[in-house]
Amino acid sequence: MERYNELRKGESGAWLSIFTYLFLAAIKLTIGYQFTSQALVADGFNNAADIIVSVAVLIGLRISQKPPDHDHPYGHFRAEHIAALLASFIMAVIGLQVLFEAGTSLFSSSNVEPPNILTAWVAAGGAIIMFFVYRYNKKLAKRINSQALEAAAQDNKNDALVSVGVVIGIIGSHLHLGWIDSLTAFLIGLIICYTAWTIFKDTTHSLTDGFNETALLPFKRTIEKLDQVQKVRLFKARQVGSSIYADVTIEVHPHLTVETSHHIADQIEQKLRNDHDIVHTTVHIEPQKPKKE
Repeated sequence: MERYNELRKGESGAWLSIFTYLFLAAIKLTIGYQFTSQALVADGFNNAADIIVSVAVLIGLRISQKPPDHDHPYGHFRAEHIAALLASFIMAVIGLQVLFEAGTSLFSSSNVEPPNILTAWVAAGGAIIMFFVYRYNKKLAKRINSQALEAAAQDNKNDALVSVGVVIGIIGSHLHLGWIDSLTAFLIGLIICYTAWTIFKDTTHSLTDGFNETALLPFKRTIEKLDQVQKVRLFKARQVGSSIYADVTIEVHPHLTVETSHHIADQIEQKLRNDHDIVHTTVHIEPQKPKKE
């Protein structure tokens, strides 16, 4: 099935993120501790947390590729949501740890010496690397229409911006403002916690079959343009992993044959799949109600 092949292609983006985060986390934590930059250490912990997110995306993509079985008749696409939910909890723990350590240092009168300027170069290099990883995953996510990989790409972009903030914080600390490094670390901790909350919120929204009502409008317009569709009475959709499942109720002329009605339903399924990549659509057909005088 084409959807499973697309999920398999998305693994390359997850693997790229994992190896990049492993490399950057090791470099930043080593240099950050050696040259006493709490901002760079916090950025390293941020990258370490993102390893978990990338692994969760990879596991989710792997499990989602499993075909339907006797107790999963709709497939295993929701595995992406479960993995992301677990990752959000782990990210929150790491973010709170960074906040505690940075806050303790920020309100302490000791250890206000600016870190070695090498730490700024390390952070700048990390920002450049993460920008290219973001571009790669962004293009791949668009090509295979994977929302999980799109989320990973946005996380890559956030990491690049965080590293830019670290550079600014370290340079600021060299302007005889040693507390800026600790303040930057504290802000990074807030970003990690906010990212964890965002992942948790979006994942639980999908798991409870939540769907943005505004996003349904293009789907409805596509169906309304089809011949012999008199009215779209109901349109519901839910996010299942990187796929969308839809339920549609339409009105047609009451004297159409069963064969013609069946052909209309096939048209709707094919049109939604081609135009909006909705992999599964259930179409219910009702006779058009007579207009009231």
